[in-house]
Amino acid sequence: MALDGITLHFIKKELETAILGARVEKVHQPGKAEIVLLLRTRSGVFRLMLSAESASTRIHLTNLQTENPQNPPMLCMLYRKHLTGAVLRGIRQAGLDRILFLDFDAASEIGDPVQLTLCMEITGQHSNIILLRDGKILDAVKRVDETKSSYREVLPGGTYVLPPRQNKVDLTSENAAEEAAERISQQPEQLLSTAFMKTIEGISPIVSRELSFRAAGDTACTVGQVGKPAILRVLQMLRDTVLTEPRAHCVVCDAEEKPFDFSFLDIAQYGAFCKKIEYPSFCALLDAFYEERDRALRARRKAGDLYKTVHTLSERTARKLNNQRAQLQECADKEHLRVCAELINANLYNLEKGASFYEIPNYYADYAPERISVNPALTPVQNAQKYYKAYKKAVTAEKMLLRFLEEGEQELVYFDTVLDALSRAETESELALIRQELIDGGYLKRKKGGKLRLPKPAPPYRFETSEGFTVLVGRNNVQNDKLTLKIAKNYDMWLHTQNFAGSHTILVSDNREITDRAIEEAAAIAAYFSSAKDAKKVPVDYTLVKNIKKPVGAKPGKVIYHVYNTLYVTPKNPQTEK
Repeated sequence: MALDGITLHFIKKELETAILGARVEKVHQPGKAEIVLLLRTRSGVFRLMLSAESASTRIHLTNLQTENPQNPPMLCMLYRKHLTGAVLRGIRQAGLDRILFLDFDAASEIGDPVQLTLCMEITGQHSNIILLRDGKILDAVKRVDETKSSYREVLPGGTYVLPPRQNKVDLTSENAAEEAAERISQQPEQLLSTAFMKTIEGISPIVSRELSFRAAGDTACTVGQVGKPAILRVLQMLRDTVLTEPRAHCVVCDAEEKPFDFSFLDIAQYGAFCKKIEYPSFCALLDAFYEERDRALRARRKAGDLYKTVHTLSERTARKLNNQRAQLQECADKEHLRVCAELINANLYNLEKGASFYEIPNYYADYAPERISVNPALTPVQNAQKYYKAYKKAVTAEKMLLRFLEEGEQELVYFDTVLDALSRAETESELALIRQELIDGGYLKRKKGGKLRLPKPAPPYRFETSEGFTVLVGRNNVQNDKLTLKIAKNYDMWLHTQNFAGSHTILVSDNREITDRAIEEAAAIAAYFSSAKDAKKVPVDYTLVKNIKKPVGAKPGKVIYHVYNTLYVTPKNPQTEK
């Protein structure tokens, strides 16, 4: 899944064709390690994505619109200051290394022409985006000091030093295939795919395995099992591909059609066990491959503090419930306290002060002798009163504990619904609304300066069944209440997963008779927008909206219903069904 140097070589060619000579109009920083440049050319506006996220490092043109922070970070402001208005004059790559240099003609603060370079380093967890002027570092997405690296520092004002090059063969040089084949053949005990990986510059693990498969029909063979001519043949094929054009822009998917890798070669090593998707360009390939992954990652990052807070609250509530259940168990013996008090009162004439216990016939158990422990410093009347007091305390505690347990269990359910909403939140506006919901509920402190400035809430998710019925899905608890209690009509259908946190789902009748097929499709959508979306079969309750009630004082998203039917369905993502 790594973006290798050869793929970067082809991306460089695509960028040169599309945006060379473009002027930088805007600079955005949607994520901590992401920069987006809006570039204007004579043919239109392009968005150039540069990401130094360790799990999705890349550079490519994108059509995806990413939500930007309301207040741009300081790094973004610095990049805007230097790059806005700059013209892209050249794109360079050091051999087939995973480093791309974007050279810009810009102007200084006093209008003098200056040369700026935006350096995109694709080196896994050490990936970086560095802005240079005359070889000096202006700033970087990830600053590196001497405590993090013994090789080089990446700090403002420092001199830029290239990451260390590996002693690998650059296939763009003359006689490179022959040199590489000779090196590989000298490692007979080495796995062939590993030998390719260690020898050839700019290839990823999937490419090294593919070369091994094409040379020997196996990805697990050693160099000694393959002749040098076969190794040279695949290396010449690879070199021809690098020097001409890629033969494929291929994404490899698993049995569930989830993409897990990509390559510039037509991947054959998996045979019929995987599916391949072709794209017209590498920019389109990377855009599609990282779209959902990046959106989920960005949301998790932005919601990190909320996740931590809600998890902490949920764990604290669970511990409190366990303690309250233990206390409730102690109250189960309250009737014995009452019996002891009554037995002492019934036998006052026969009891004296100073005894450590009373042995009294228990008329509740066929007058069997009952030994009752007492305080010898108290009179029999005082001991009876002590037992009555303990009994009343246990009764009161039991009532309060039962109420606390009910409230605590409802809180746990509520926290599950918040975590479920957080797992689907994609934008800052959705996260801000969830944050405000927790503030209103007293779970988060309100920031100084008054109420949180809320963005305009996004509308509910909207889908359509195969028969043309509209399905609306709430994005969070507050929107769930609004959708069910204000937007939906009495004879619309309400759906929700049974015993799982999830969104309120409304199947809009629109004065039509709702069909069984429409209910089944809406139930599959309700199951997908729940914490059970990865299950095979999910129970979904459905009833008319007129049967839904909200208890007084209930938490957001909490409703009750007594008339309903249940349907077992397989969750389906409606966004992929279009």
